[in-house]
Amino acid sequence: MFALDPRLQNDTLPIGEFPLCRLLLSNDSNYLWLILVPRIAGISEVFQLDAGDQSRLWHETTTLAQLLNDGFGADKMNIGALGNVVNQLHVHVIVRKRDDAAWPAPVWGRHPAVPYSDDQVALIRARLRELMPPEFTFAQD
Repeated sequence: MFALDPRLQNDTLPIGEFPLCRLLLSNDSNYLWLILVPRIAGISEVFQLDAGDQSRLWHETTTLAQLLNDGFGADKMNIGALGNVVNQLHVHVIVRKRDDAAWPAPVWGRHPAVPYSDDQVALIRARLRELMPPEFTFAQD
């Protein structure tokens, strides 16, 4: 049975569900940083997914990246699946801007996280509602 890693649960806010992945917002307003987590128990690596789920993960990742790039005015999109701290397979999709807190360096460990306000989260969710494809289901706000 799928269960979200406690570290992801503590550090993120739920956004919704693609057919394969749960979509989370990293609770760090320094960057617009979303995380896709395939809802499959016991998976830590992409190669552990069957070919269909690998394809679906890549489709959901690239769809999200393009929507964020276009809808939030990214200068660069960062996509990564590291898993060195959180073993559960998850993919980071981060909107990078030349004026963000860490540019041009990686975001990890650069600055302390600054949690979003309720109003900031509401604005992000509202914008995502305009952008997301029909197969995406939003979590309850």
